[in-house]
Amino acid sequence: MEGHPLSDTRDPSRIITDGMPTQLPDNDPDETREWMDSLDAVIREHGRDRARYLMLRLLEKSRESGVGVPGLRSTDYINTIPPSREPDFPGDEHVERRIRSYIRWNAAVMVTRAQRPGVGVGGHIATYASAASLYEVGFNHFFRGRQHDGGGDQIYIQGHGSPGIYSRAYLEGRLTQDQLDLFRQESQEGALSSYPHPRLMPDFWEFPTVSMGLGPINSIYQARFNRYLHNRGLKDTSQQRVWAFVGDGEMDEPESQGALTVAGREELDNLTWVLNCNLQRLDGPVRGNGKVIQEFEALFRGAGWNVIKVVWGRKWDQLLSVDVNGALVERMNNTPDGQFQTYTTKDGQYIREHFFNTPELTRILEQSGLTEEDLPVLDRGGHDYRKVYAAFKAAVEHTGQPTVILAKTIKGWTLGPDFEARNATHQMKKLTQKALKGFRDRLYLDIPDADLEGDLPPYYHPGEDSEEIAYMMERRAELGGSMPSRKYTEVQLELPKPYVYDELKQGSGKQEVATTMAFVRLLKDLFKEDGIGRRIVPIIPDEARTFGMDSLFPTEKIYSPHGQTYEAVDKAMLLSYKESTDGQILHEGITEAGSMASFTAAGSSYATHETPVLPIYIFYSMFGFQRTADAIWAAADQRCRGFLLGATAGRTTLNGEGLQHQDGHSLLYALTNPAVEAFDPAFAYEVSMLVEDGINRMMGEDPEDVMYYITLYNEPTTQPALPEGVQAEDVLDGIYRFSEFADERTHRVQLLSSGSAMPATIKAQQLLGEDWDVAADIWSVPGWTQLHRDGVACTTTNRDHPTAEPKVPLITQKLNESRGGPFVAVTDYQKAVPGLVEPFVPGSFGILGTDGFGRSDTREALRRIFRIDAESIVVAALYELSKVGEVESDIAAKAIETYGIDPELRVWDEFHDL
Repeated sequence: MEGHPLSDTRDPSRIITDGMPTQLPDNDPDETREWMDSLDAVIREHGRDRARYLMLRLLEKSRESGVGVPGLRSTDYINTIPPSREPDFPGDEHVERRIRSYIRWNAAVMVTRAQRPGVGVGGHIATYASAASLYEVGFNHFFRGRQHDGGGDQIYIQGHGSPGIYSRAYLEGRLTQDQLDLFRQESQEGALSSYPHPRLMPDFWEFPTVSMGLGPINSIYQARFNRYLHNRGLKDTSQQRVWAFVGDGEMDEPESQGALTVAGREELDNLTWVLNCNLQRLDGPVRGNGKVIQEFEALFRGAGWNVIKVVWGRKWDQLLSVDVNGALVERMNNTPDGQFQTYTTKDGQYIREHFFNTPELTRILEQSGLTEEDLPVLDRGGHDYRKVYAAFKAAVEHTGQPTVILAKTIKGWTLGPDFEARNATHQMKKLTQKALKGFRDRLYLDIPDADLEGDLPPYYHPGEDSEEIAYMMERRAELGGSMPSRKYTEVQLELPKPYVYDELKQGSGKQEVATTMAFVRLLKDLFKEDGIGRRIVPIIPDEARTFGMDSLFPTEKIYSPHGQTYEAVDKAMLLSYKESTDGQILHEGITEAGSMASFTAAGSSYATHETPVLPIYIFYSMFGFQRTADAIWAAADQRCRGFLLGATAGRTTLNGEGLQHQDGHSLLYALTNPAVEAFDPAFAYEVSMLVEDGINRMMGEDPEDVMYYITLYNEPTTQPALPEGVQAEDVLDGIYRFSEFADERTHRVQLLSSGSAMPATIKAQQLLGEDWDVAADIWSVPGWTQLHRDGVACTTTNRDHPTAEPKVPLITQKLNESRGGPFVAVTDYQKAVPGLVEPFVPGSFGILGTDGFGRSDTREALRRIFRIDAESIVVAALYELSKVGEVESDIAAKAIETYGIDPELRVWDEFHDL
């Protein structure tokens, strides 16, 4: 053993481990030398494989005993749970296999029938085929329904697996055959949505998951939110578990991996991921040249998760039991995924010649008792009920960590040689008659050949009185009812009294207050309300101090499952950072994706937990919709309720930050989401009215599944009091006359404005009257997008009812009440925002906005460059007057000269002169 790294004469206290020396002094060198000598002896007498086995067992024992040694990043490519530690399977495996066969058949038939002539809407067959055993073990033994004493589990089902879930619901009597035939034909009553869509099937689906990556991250924050509810005393969620079914290809999405450390750090042992490793993305292998299960094992272990690998089925146990020298394990470790996929499609001779192709592997095969005919059906662990049950049971019993089950499966399993493990499987929407017959035979179903002819192969139901149906219904009854299910009872809450909103309606007097600060002031008052105060869930990605929300730290506190185990550096300050196990604020750190996942969990809590809360997510407006629009769309699908607050809004208000921080387009993003009501308020009283309306709509007697997006500005201005005669409905309509120029002038113009552009508009009103003999009325337009939707709805109604009295858009009605003149709109957003209402404006319409990239400069300089300062508004108004012939055409040029505006100084980019 001379020269062996563990047998030299170096100081035992400096033994190298993982490339790093142990730094602690050796208090007992003799004992250390005995251990080293023992290891040398094992290597000398029994070989390196035996030594490796013993070292792995020691590391495993050390970790179980809390010694504190680093965990292994990856282990051998075999099952984590050996046969000797597998629990007995508690169910009737034969009956459960029969149930699985019926579900698998009906799922494939449903998709095939959806591809019939005249319909052709397709569907996905292969995903559920690979995961059927994983779901069925869960449904029969682990997934708790809403009627369970401990509360129901939350299950995130892979979007492409929806046919299998519908098929199970059909056997349970929850769906009819007619509904199965309406799969993906969502315009018809009773149809089944293509994927899990709560908005389309509000009593069935809970979580939309088909936008890949969102299901995984949402499941993590759902499990965390469950703990939040429990720790704050809002609901006992101690027995509830979150299950997420994730595809191995889906793990490429950054959202899938981005929050793994959150789950590990917060010790979310109420979370189990079932990672379906069929080794395929949608169009090819996940890691053809690598081993994705091994990669995931290292990833999850590093993030603090408990990892359970389910790689091989029970037939491989026979082979591994005679692998005394580790040759089979070594071959497993070294075979890339792409080759395993090929083995799935080959016969026994090919597998023997290419896999069992050494003397030792040949010996193992012969001694195991398996023949060449057995090799093509050597099962993967994700299809073996006993292996899957053992993994699920170990997961729910594990404490202190979230668990991921890495289950190896075959995509398109049992669908026939044209489907199984083929790269094109995802695009294959229909089984041929030959494939149907083979599939039927593989599932042992009693269906005559004649019934498989034509485009409508039959569904299979064993009968309401059959043993299988009785078994599955009994299992679900014991576990708390059928799943998924979204049926719930609304909880009535006491709403804030109207006076709570009055302070912001009084104005700020001489004090300058930004609308962000005005909102925080209102929020503090809402916290004090008995009905909803403790149900408010403030969500902040980071920079709470930027938004003025650090004032909430000492009172509402920041949620942490571990409390605060340190003395805050700012302890002596009035607004000291304070963490608590029952803290109310979710201070997420620099993660808009994670913050949005928290918003989604909180915003749907009224349905998921029948515990309504009010999420208020405040963020840099530039990094809200732009960065997480997909997550907000999924929140809409999940029928979330809550406030999205785009703080530091506008392209010129956040003046020092520059190109990428300045938002001129979030309102356009918001418009694309049908569930979002978007507003750009200019004044604190508008913010107050919008918040009051939102709370009443979301948490009132007949709550609506809407989200409010409200822009907030960091520029302090003098806040006016609510003008006399202006009612809440005027603000909620989206447009009202804020200021009418009382004195008569030769000409008149109508100025439309919102948000941070309003102060410049007010100044422009003064300049027009004093310098140009023009009276300007000001209209506050907090609801550009709402007015656009109303106008489009009126247009559509009029087109569909050409003989009826035409409906008049709301903005048209309002502006028809004006005292005449052209219209000029100005915002701190792109011109496309006011342009949304241009078709409905009854007259000449000029638009000012902030198109182009942002710039870092003073607000005054930026507004001059973008042409939204007061002087530029005056020029635009005079130009519009000249267009309608009320003033000479050169008057706008005179104004440009008077105010020193450089016509060539404007924002541009390398493609377009704007």
